Amino acid sequence: MASDDQSASPEQPTPSVENEPGNELSERYSAVVSRFVQGVELAAATVFAILFAIGVIDLTLQILAAMQDGSITDPLVVIGFIDTGLLLLIIVEVYQTVLAYVEETNTRRIVRLVIYTGVIAMVRKVIIFRTGEYQTVEDAMLAAGAYTLIILGLVALLFAERVYGGDAAMGD
Repeated sequence: MASDDQSASPEQPTPSVENEPGNELSERYSAVVSRFVQGVELAAATVFAILFAIGVIDLTLQILAAMQDGSITDPLVVIGFIDTGLLLLIIVEVYQTVLAYVEETNTRRIVRLVIYTGVIAMVRKVIIFRTGEYQTVEDAMLAAGAYTLIILGLVALLFAERVYGGDAAMGD
């Protein structure tokens, strides 16, 4: 409380860094740049929302077309639907990540969203994985091994976030 009494005293003027001309200019510049960045983030969120809507319409049209021509029972066609659906989920996760930045949500939530996006992306890769798409068996095994390592890393991150981040989340 002693510092409050001193700052209220008219006899001892406290130097105000905020009123210096250079700081006022830098604060205004910083505010303008922050508004600009937030505007760009909102524009990005809008783009992702539009992509999601277009994707949902496209997936619906694909399913309707497959029902009409009878290919709805073809496993490769169904895997294509799943691939598209998971891609749409990735778009939603990226959209939510952008919104978290716009809303200046805590970093832990943003990291969690990024991990979830990675998990969905890797599950998508595993579901559509076809060894025939690779020139050699070794290439396919190398890709499968890389996918496995990435998935294990993401699962480890999720586990660590849940175990070690659970207590801190309550205090946020």
